[in-house]
Amino acid sequence: MPSIFTKIVQGDIPAHKVAETNDYLAFLDINPLARGHVLAIPKKEVDYIFDIEDDQLAGLMAFAKRVAKAIEAVVPCERIGVSVIGLEVPHAHVHLIPINDIGDMNFSNPKLSPSQEELAELAEAIRKKYKE
Repeated sequence: MPSIFTKIVQGDIPAHKVAETNDYLAFLDINPLARGHVLAIPKKEVDYIFDIEDDQLAGLMAFAKRVAKAIEAVVPCERIGVSVIGLEVPHAHVHLIPINDIGDMNFSNPKLSPSQEELAELAEAIRKKYKE
């Protein structure tokens, strides 16, 4: 059964996309820890990040770097935190989270509840800053 992220890649489930290439996709987290929390994924469904082929893993991280730079250009923050947990969805993904303090990366913190309009506006702003 395809993961929820594969369904997003296939267009079966909508997402607020911020960047896309032939191999990778980045979209806003719908339960973000911070404004601008993005998930970067390989389009090919692989459950565990360390099962991804080396060239694809390197490509994912380079893609995530470009997305992070676009987020930084839109969301004021000290840095973009990076997290790979891999338990919540069986599809490898990298969390890119605007942070000002190490505690901002605590996944037990309350999640934000942005409106669809807020997410759409933010996604558009990040898309405009993304550079391949």
